[in-house]
Amino acid sequence: MDPRVWKIVAVVALGPFLSQLDATVVNVSLFSLATELHARLPVIQWVSSGYLLALALMLPLNGWLVERIGAKRLYLICFSGFTLSSAFCALSWSAESLIGFRVLQGAFGGLMAPMAQLMMARIAGKHMVRVMSLAAVPILMGPIFGPVVAGAILRYASWPWLFLINLPIGLLAIALVLCFLPDDHDQRINHRALDFIGLFLLSPGVVLFLYGSDRIREQAGIAALLLSILMFAAFFYKARKDGERALIDLRLFRSRIFSAAALAQFIANGLSFAGQMLIAVYLFRATGQSPSAAGWLLMPLGLGAMCTFLSLSRITQRFGIRGTAFGGASLAFLGILPFLYLSGHPLNLTILVGSLLLQGIGMSAVGFPSISAAYASVRKEALPMATTSLNIVQRLGGPTLTALCATILDWRLTLAVAPHSSSGVASAFMVSFALLACLNTLLMLAALRLPRSLEGQ
Repeated sequence: MDPRVWKIVAVVALGPFLSQLDATVVNVSLFSLATELHARLPVIQWVSSGYLLALALMLPLNGWLVERIGAKRLYLICFSGFTLSSAFCALSWSAESLIGFRVLQGAFGGLMAPMAQLMMARIAGKHMVRVMSLAAVPILMGPIFGPVVAGAILRYASWPWLFLINLPIGLLAIALVLCFLPDDHDQRINHRALDFIGLFLLSPGVVLFLYGSDRIREQAGIAALLLSILMFAAFFYKARKDGERALIDLRLFRSRIFSAAALAQFIANGLSFAGQMLIAVYLFRATGQSPSAAGWLLMPLGLGAMCTFLSLSRITQRFGIRGTAFGGASLAFLGILPFLYLSGHPLNLTILVGSLLLQGIGMSAVGFPSISAAYASVRKEALPMATTSLNIVQRLGGPTLTALCATILDWRLTLAVAPHSSSGVASAFMVSFALLACLNTLLMLAALRLPRSLEGQ
């Protein structure tokens, strides 16, 4: 490939890396922040939740903003705003002010991941899988290094340095964007007005859906979930009438390949989050592991994903888009089945580690081939809209399937508590893992609808 491609990929990968690093650093520091800022934990957790909800709130605007002001200029604005809001976070004088600045930071950070995908899709062409799989490695480093960085800062410095570490990375990224990202003035589209009604329906709908899914056991969560469904229904009705003038052009989903890729992204992201949740609860509740021990035991998931990313390009070249995605979904399915056995038997570390490695390897082999197929199936001028649509669908998958699995597990555990029987707890986890396996079969079916190769489209 042209060396210029790697320069651009290295620059755009800094955005998601910084966003992931910042989210992880703060998540593991919430207790310290609560102590330093004299706030209760339910209040200070909005430093993390507000950031994530702001990320979701901005997603629907991505396509329209790219069309109006261009990818390079928007990426530069996002990096500058993220870096500046990081400085404001460090200057916060209370928990409330920190939450406000984190929401501002999330508003800018919410566009960096889809923007990175968009710019890689524009330059990578048929090498999309290779480019995205290698670009994912530094992005995955964010959650890995985040706890280490947070621990070092809180041991040797004060909490504002949790945010000040973003400044040198952000300033470096701004300089690299100016030097290496190509101008895209010729790819801008200026005639489409912003669909304010669609934005009012979709953005709050996504936020309410994420909020409600996270609090499905509370009345406020159920109300938020129902309201979000009504807003989605109203948005879809309006978007179908507006066509290309809508905030998101639903005609993209008429493509068999794009709709199959979007479905694969939805299920894959949902299975990743739901699987981690179920396995963590299983380790706590059924085997009596401590949180720190459970964290170490879940590491094979990340190691398996890392191994796949480094060789995903060669695998895709050999087996094609459909073969790689279906093979990955099948491996993930095989990785779930041992948990049906583990649910009713003492913990076997060999089986656990092997199962988690299979899941990590399998799930990571589904994501980028399906994304590549989706981008290759649309016209180049439709890439901003495709990026926005895929990211929204993907983001909704996690809370949807996690809430479904958590509800089923909670229901079964409630039944098991009455007789106080260990067999009842085992049955609850067995049913939950069986549900996860059934959802995985849907992912396998979606993978079979992907094209054999990008050239074959």
